Amino acid sequence: MSREEANPESDRYDDAPHPRQTLALFGHAAAEHEFLDAYRRNKMAQAWIIGGPEGVGKATLAWRLARFLLAHPEPAAAAVQSAESLATPADHPATRRIASMALADIFLLRRAWNDKTKKHFTEIRIEDVRKVIQAFHQASGTGGWRIAIVDCADDLNRASANALLKLIEEPPQRSLFLLIAHQPGRMLPTIRSRCRRLMLGALSPEDTIAAVKSLGSPWSQAPESDLLVAAARAEGSVREALRLLGDDGVAFDAAVRRLFDRLPQVDWLGAHMLADKLTGRDNEAAYETFMRATQRHLDSRVRALAQTGAAPSRLARYASAWDAIRDAARETEVFNFDKRALVLGIFDRLAKAEGG
Repeated sequence: MSREEANPESDRYDDAPHPRQTLALFGHAAAEHEFLDAYRRNKMAQAWIIGGPEGVGKATLAWRLARFLLAHPEPAAAAVQSAESLATPADHPATRRIASMALADIFLLRRAWNDKTKKHFTEIRIEDVRKVIQAFHQASGTGGWRIAIVDCADDLNRASANALLKLIEEPPQRSLFLLIAHQPGRMLPTIRSRCRRLMLGALSPEDTIAAVKSLGSPWSQAPESDLLVAAARAEGSVREALRLLGDDGVAFDAAVRRLFDRLPQVDWLGAHMLADKLTGRDNEAAYETFMRATQRHLDSRVRALAQTGAAPSRLARYASAWDAIRDAARETEVFNFDKRALVLGIFDRLAKAEGG
């Protein structure tokens, strides 16, 4: 195990199995068959953007495809032509080797661990991309596919994105790039133009519950009533459902919603109490839940106003608020600013967006 693998992984949620270790896929049979059909016909694009909301299974699908290609490197093989899905048996050598990252031809590009700060870097750096480029051009260890998984492309900065673009434009033979993106529209247009796009939608509550249960203990032992509430509020995201199932996640989410429902009036006492709760490294899950709830609130308000024919200028206020909140959150993380000020600033921006 490498030093990086011994550190917390930026693309893994808490103690849940990593997507490369997750064999079950829920709710995305159509997307899976699109990959399978392209591979069978030997029409596999060399670069794909797998887009959609956070936590709906994009990385799980990417790793599922990688396992299948390594287990079946020839698209004309009978096993490929007769396959009904991209599933690979748990006892297959490709499954075991991918789970342990013991393959020379699989490259994972993600936010690296910063030994100085004991946190992950806030972006995928150009030096991270250069390491992958160097390794990617080395001789294939198996003579099969070279596969690069980017989790996620939203974390690329302009320099690292341009470096990745060069690799996508001039790859070795039998190369495949799987770019996971929560917001594909924010990627470089030059990268988007060279990728086939496959968008995944939110999971149904039933699929969300099934996915949570498939992860094993302790989530599979959660009371059914808690699972139902978490699945309903997670809006199709397994990651968000896991957050809600942790500690007092459901109650915390309800408290945040009550604060948002009062806007444009701000309950400053409640906002200050919330800000105090989100301060500190031990409250990362609650902080992520709050940031996701903020995004959901803005999204729902824009959708509701658009349906009532609101003026574009009013809708633009919410877009501006989200851009400002996102930039402030990134600065807070990069410079280790106090999250208390960020949270209070978010309520101020939301109130102004609501009130005009």
